[in-house]
Amino acid sequence: MCGIVGAIAQRNVVPILVEGLKRLEYRGYDSAGVAVLDGEIKRVRRVGRVAEMENAANEIGLNGQLGIGHTRWATHGGVTEPNAHPHVSDGLIAVVHNGIIENHEEKRAELKAKGYRFDSQTDTEVIAHLIHSFYVQERDLLAATRKAVAELTGAYAIAVIAQDRPDLLCVARMGCPLLIGLGEGEYFVASDVSAILSATRRVIFLEEGDVGALRREGMALFDQQGNPIERPVHVSDVSLASLELGPYSHFMQKEIHEQPKALADTIEQVLDEGFATSLFGAKAAGILPQIDSVLILACGTSYYAGSVGRYWLEAIAGIPCQVEIASEYRYREAVANPKQLVVTISQSGETLDTMEALKYAKSLGHQWALSICNVRESAIPRASDLVFYTRAGAEIGVASTKAFTTQLIALFALTATLAKLRGKLDADKEASYLNDLRHLPGSVQHALNLEPQIKLWSQQFAAKDHALFLGRGVHYPIALEGSLKLKEISYIHAEAYPAGELKHGPLALVDNNMPVVVIAPNDTLLEKVKSNMQEVSARGGELFVFADLDSHFSESDGVHVIRTPRHVGVLSPVVHAIPVQMLAYHAALQRGTDVDKPRNLAKSVTVE
Repeated sequence: MCGIVGAIAQRNVVPILVEGLKRLEYRGYDSAGVAVLDGEIKRVRRVGRVAEMENAANEIGLNGQLGIGHTRWATHGGVTEPNAHPHVSDGLIAVVHNGIIENHEEKRAELKAKGYRFDSQTDTEVIAHLIHSFYVQERDLLAATRKAVAELTGAYAIAVIAQDRPDLLCVARMGCPLLIGLGEGEYFVASDVSAILSATRRVIFLEEGDVGALRREGMALFDQQGNPIERPVHVSDVSLASLELGPYSHFMQKEIHEQPKALADTIEQVLDEGFATSLFGAKAAGILPQIDSVLILACGTSYYAGSVGRYWLEAIAGIPCQVEIASEYRYREAVANPKQLVVTISQSGETLDTMEALKYAKSLGHQWALSICNVRESAIPRASDLVFYTRAGAEIGVASTKAFTTQLIALFALTATLAKLRGKLDADKEASYLNDLRHLPGSVQHALNLEPQIKLWSQQFAAKDHALFLGRGVHYPIALEGSLKLKEISYIHAEAYPAGELKHGPLALVDNNMPVVVIAPNDTLLEKVKSNMQEVSARGGELFVFADLDSHFSESDGVHVIRTPRHVGVLSPVVHAIPVQMLAYHAALQRGTDVDKPRNLAKSVTVE
């Protein structure tokens, strides 16, 4: 959940480290720190944002040609400077770490017995002391790193420097993302390619168990067994412009407004190929005809995308589908069906719970896995037989927006492809669906044009402490997503329910202090939703209704209506996701919260 960066070069690496950490702040922003080698290990750490640490580094003129940096999302230990990385052992070893060491208490006790003193509450300080204990024996940093990680249980991506080795940067990876950037006589390491784009686009993605030694003149990589290995070099196509705010105030705002393009780019590959197995990779033609059901594994917003997918898969393709929260699935006694397709959904492709759930599914006997992902060459796609890459571009805001709507496109493409394979999609219907996809970005743009009205609504929401979201059928997950968005960036407590469940308990919450948001498209359940709204109105509740242009709603006392474009059929959840995103964004602005970096949260969740 944290972000790490490192560099070894023939120039001052401090600006590279600082810029990299700023790019990685979406992964955590509780504290930040850097350590460089300048005769000795010099370290600067500060609680708060990277900018605080940068100011402190500039004040002392921090300079070095070898260094490591870290931006933290707190797990073990509070948000304090002693808990900030890098952690240093006896002035000799400095370490930065992303992940969680599960056996840190056991190792802490062993190291204390050897005389090591701990200044922090973190699991990472254990790594620093453990490497130190091996390094002082034979002065081989690579060997000490390999021996130390062999004793660790859990997930980690680490970068290590030693006070007496100005020529060496060591790295190791298990369960958390880590890549190496290749320069001319210089090397970089980072959790994410965005951190080093200004220095290089040539990167190597480390695999599970990899350990590396980086020197200015070259590098050496080893697998978990200690065998020398080579990993392929990739040239990143991420643009620096996509990582900048441009004319927008927040990344979330930028990414909401980028959705027409993100959707058009993702839809393009479907329009080019039609609903063909080739959309999902070369192996799909042999796998997809064999499956008899679908299991979707995901977390957070991706889980809600999967929930929409279940409605589509069962209604359109006629194929049974279950959707599981990855963090729950991996710890329960699940029953495997070898003919079931496992679909994982993750924006980053590094979500630890989802990755571990996939591993668990495979261990139970599942044969086939499809990854829906926005980041090429990330861990989950690499562990999957099939992949559909969304084309949302870089998503920096913690609250997922364009990643969510493009995931829905991927799930719809899967649905239609399976329907076609199963004889449930004739040529006319296929043409109709493709036409619907072609027009979808325009409908989303129309929904974005509702922003001034939604902004006015947000003023009423900002003063409230609670909200209720209602939806039915395929739009119930959109209500869930709206509720989540409001919670995570405005800190307003919100709940979502299927509208038909209102009378089975949640109606007790309704009064004039609890606004009720209703997703009410012009579909087959509209009349049912209207009845549920009457139940709210009769109890003095205030309704905020997102309806379609042709839903024939009218405003009245206590009933506010915003109409999205005309009903767009089965793709309606994509359009209705837009207004709930904007409602959360503007409510957060009204309340003065940090929209892109909401408290206690981070973007890429690589810890349990």
